[in-house]
Amino acid sequence: MNIIVKEELKAYIDPLTPDEHDALERSILAEGCRDALVLWGDVLVDGHNRYGICLQHNLPFQTVQHPHFKSMEDVHLWMIDQHLGRRSVSDFQRGVLALRKREILAERRARQLESPPAAPVGEAPASADAAQATAAALKSRADIARAARLSNSQVLQIEKIHKQAAPELVAAVKAGDISINAAAAVASLPVDEQKSAALGGKDELKQAAKRVREVKRKVMLDAMATMDAMGEASQGEAGNTAATSPTAAPALTVSVDGELVRGLRQRIQDLEAENAALRREVAELKTAAP
Repeated sequence: MNIIVKEELKAYIDPLTPDEHDALERSILAEGCRDALVLWGDVLVDGHNRYGICLQHNLPFQTVQHPHFKSMEDVHLWMIDQHLGRRSVSDFQRGVLALRKREILAERRARQLESPPAAPVGEAPASADAAQATAAALKSRADIARAARLSNSQVLQIEKIHKQAAPELVAAVKAGDISINAAAAVASLPVDEQKSAALGGKDELKQAAKRVREVKRKVMLDAMATMDAMGEASQGEAGNTAATSPTAAPALTVSVDGELVRGLRQRIQDLEAENAALRREVAELKTAAP
């Protein structure tokens, strides 16, 4: 059998750690390769580690064809769903996979809206799998959280890390050197400072996260003070304007101030969500402590 290993698919999911790979190898040597390798034609989709171990030790294995793959996009979505359901996948990995799934489904939905596929008379316009995947598009942060079995605040933090974190910081999260909550804080720093903190090890990462949180708390307090001051000023200005000229001018002033206030309120809500996640993390650490 000619099995094709595509590096793109092999690297699509984060590799096993050395300890995890050693454990899998011991299991296969003791019990054989119990799970069949999943193929799409000749292309290996699932079971890269098992395949490599079996070849290395000249062990037999079974294969199975997946009947519903029609494109590499289908393969990617299936791989993501498989790993989202595995207990060995970390919270950060599940969050990244769910975000990746959202991107794929959003691109597929956009293509279908631009040029709906033509179908022969009497046939559905698309496969059942494709229709279900499109219907299940992850449209909101809550949808992503449910798919990845995470909280909304964790998804927000992972999304921030995914978009802003330096590769060295991402590697530190995957290695368990820093929590998701702390990494999201460090991701607020310039890339050079993130890299420096990551290369400095766990202690330096903790200090960097602490500095960012202290700044955010100060920003939140300043924002609240600014909101109070703006509210008082707005009320005073509205009163003065009403006394002199009850025209459209007060509405314009209130509109401009309202936009600023809404922006500050949203910023405070984001900071409060991060603080709540931090409190949960501290509580978990206290519970886990002997």
